[in-house]
Amino acid sequence: MTVARGNPVCHEVLVDSWPNFSIVLTRLRPEEHRDPRDHYTNQLAVFYRDKGALQALLEGTEAVTGERAFQILGMQDGLDQAVQEVASARGLKVETIRYRALMSPEPPQPRRQMPPGLRLAPVSPSHIALLNATWALGGNARSRAFLLGLLRALPSACLLGPRGRPVSWSLLDGQGCLRHGYTVPAWRGRGLTGLLMAALGRELHARRFPIYCAVLPHNTASLHALQAIGFVPQPGTFHMILGTLK
Repeated sequence: MTVARGNPVCHEVLVDSWPNFSIVLTRLRPEEHRDPRDHYTNQLAVFYRDKGALQALLEGTEAVTGERAFQILGMQDGLDQAVQEVASARGLKVETIRYRALMSPEPPQPRRQMPPGLRLAPVSPSHIALLNATWALGGNARSRAFLLGLLRALPSACLLGPRGRPVSWSLLDGQGCLRHGYTVPAWRGRGLTGLLMAALGRELHARRFPIYCAVLPHNTASLHALQAIGFVPQPGTFHMILGTLK
């Protein structure tokens, strides 16, 4: 859907045949992938009708090679094992992170009012250092550039504290998923996630984007907060498979 709405992150869609396809792959356009060690930018998503189609894709194309780091997203059982087997055989170090996926059919509805002293604003490029430092998978030059690219291409929202510093924020990844959200510890438990999601959800709904997010399964506070404002847990596991060069 991001490709159909202006393609802000330079992805392309591939199928094995049309209209009767067995597998669909979205990926960064090859000419846009300039750094072979950048698994942040080289983001792929895959949907397949049978594991044979997945195996053929992994073994017969350049989707997974020993020369390029990657990040593959998908929600089907067996995806992580298949990718790990092929990637490991090709000399890549592979890690799988598993999330719970949640979707909001309508714009989320916050349960609380805006706390005094806070104001809503888009995330600014000047905030990227803070976002990069607090992201569990960030903290380096590649992740900083990736976050800056997302910020410039896709909607975002943050709540600014009395000194103009973000205390809570959310932005989309290249697949339109609300996967980059954070609230600083001192401001947690005040319903800020609901306020952000309501504001950002209205914009996404107006643009006809789906409103969905991915949360680590042990993050029960975020899961409860999201369900309280209208997000519905989806069946299955949201896999993020990271392949990095050894």
